[in-house]
Amino acid sequence: MWSPDEIASLCYNHFNKLPKRGKPEAGREWTLLAAVILQHTGHKQVVSLGTGTKCIGQSAMRMKGEVLNDSHAEVIARRGCVRYLTEQLFRAVSGQSSDVFCPGSEEGKWAVKPGVSFLFFTSQTPCGDASIFPMTGSQAQPCEPVKSIQSEESERRGQKRHAESDLEESDSHSSRRQSGDTDEHEVMTENKESNPSNAVLHCQPEEAKDIHRTGAKCVPAGPADPLQPGLLYHSAGVLRLKPGRGERTLSLSCSDKLARWGVLGFQGALLSHYLQEPLYFRAVVVGKCPYSHQAMQRALKTRCSDVRDLPSGFSVHDPEILQSGLEFPHNHTHTEAKHTHTQGRISPCGAAISWCAVSQQPLDVTANGYKQGVTKKALGTSQARSLISKVELFHSFLKVVAATEHSRLPETLRGKDLKTYWDYKQAAGPYQQAWTQLRLQAFPLWPRGPPELMLFS
Repeated sequence: MWSPDEIASLCYNHFNKLPKRGKPEAGREWTLLAAVILQHTGHKQVVSLGTGTKCIGQSAMRMKGEVLNDSHAEVIARRGCVRYLTEQLFRAVSGQSSDVFCPGSEEGKWAVKPGVSFLFFTSQTPCGDASIFPMTGSQAQPCEPVKSIQSEESERRGQKRHAESDLEESDSHSSRRQSGDTDEHEVMTENKESNPSNAVLHCQPEEAKDIHRTGAKCVPAGPADPLQPGLLYHSAGVLRLKPGRGERTLSLSCSDKLARWGVLGFQGALLSHYLQEPLYFRAVVVGKCPYSHQAMQRALKTRCSDVRDLPSGFSVHDPEILQSGLEFPHNHTHTEAKHTHTQGRISPCGAAISWCAVSQQPLDVTANGYKQGVTKKALGTSQARSLISKVELFHSFLKVVAATEHSRLPETLRGKDLKTYWDYKQAAGPYQQAWTQLRLQAFPLWPRGPPELMLFS
């Protein structure tokens, strides 16, 4: 068995062993970390690790899948894990030894080896719904308490304080607060997207007078945040979009994405062609930070708990949710402690690190969605692309298809004229059916990405 501290320590030590490239500057920059851990018969191994706090705006998205839209640590870690799993699947279909997969009972399908499971670690409470919970008097708010509705109106017109602006840019939902567990005195109301009147938090007024904020904004056409003083600032349980630098993004919050992976699996649509069942995280471990187990339960589990009629193999997964007592040494709190006035303003690190346990080029460092240091002249070329971008992961998947004997192709890939990334995703019938049920029953307001951004080959 393992402990949350053991998982956190494993991830922090792995980060420390990575090269300096892409890491935050001590005393001036901070970042967040997430990782996927493979566990097999007592042995634990980090197979994917990511850092990052930023997203690109809608106008910066590209038609050929060569830019990373979302560089939050949780998303980077999951994409790196998909890259790792794709290589493991390639080894399996080509007759080599795989650490993860063995032949499944269905023709053309592969199963996870007995005893293999996956854990997810994040150094900070995921942005979005999981980071909305009442705060105790000992915890500092990242911005001044809300005084009135009028002050909120002024803020929304652009007269934002510096601390709030930082929150908008990177959604550092709790990185400015003192670390420590949050007392559970709150009573949450059930909230559905179709019923915004229930979307408020209630707690005993003597215990908490404000809530932790998230920079992620409610999706358009859905319930909006009340933006009233204290506990009535946010709606709970709703889908949220991450903020970008001055522009709203199309990237859903990490809370929303983790909830989605808890039903559809974290392997994605492409790999689901080959897998007998979706891959779910056995546990989600959070590092030391402002934290509410109840908010994590609501964000990752409760919102999807009533989903029914899923295709065979899919389920509403129930991962164990735990918190470690170990803090990430490169978060905002530690950076602030090391900061000197000569270093200028503290800011989130502009780079995102992806490392995964693959045989070639395991380390991938990006900035603004492209490889760090790339010149404008190189934009649009393969040299500028992250190895976990949509197009690179798609090409890796196509190598798996090419290495598969035709007689052993999964049924969903046989006899079809599939050319584009969109074609292959849509052809994953059971996965798309599960996604449809999840949308209909839990997340009807989940924004649909423009299909034209997925028509590359």
